[in-house]
Formats: sequence, structure tokens, C-alpha cells
Amino acid sequence: MYEIELTKTATKKLQRLPQNLAKRIIEKLRIIAENPYGSHNNVKKLVNRSGYRLRVGDWRIIYEVEDQKLRILVLEIDTRGGIYR
Repeated sequence: MYEIELTKTATKKLQRLPQNLAKRIIEKLRIIAENPYGSHNNVKKLVNRSGYRLRVGDWRIIYEVEDQKLRILVLEIDTRGGIYR
């Protein structure tokens, strides 16, 4: 199982979210951490940058899979309108 690590900005954003939404996001990330390359709903590889996008409701989570360190690095958490800027 891969370890989940959040950047400082992702941690701050997650703390500001409603508790039920934050729990949903963490649960989805734990499912992905069990098998990062498996077939997951609402996960797509990004086109113009490295990493993946996870969709949870109206929120988007941008993350990278680091195989050498066996971790998933969560880079950004934001709404659909703000994440791709």
C-alpha cells in the first residue's frame, strides 16, 4: 500500500473543507493508495502535466504517484473552476 502525503497548500485546503467532504476525499485517496494503477472511477491521467486528477463531487484533487518512495503526493485540492488555473 502506498503512503499518502499532502503538500502544505493541500493540507490547508483540506482543513478548511467541511468535515464530511474532507472524510470523503481521504477515503477515496486511501482506496487509490491500495492500488494506484487500478481501474478507479473519477480518476484520469492529466494531459499537459504529470500526475492524475481525482474528482469528488465538485472538487478536484491533483496528485502524483511516486513509485520509488511508494507514496501518493497530493499537490492541490480545489473546486473545478479553480484547480486548472
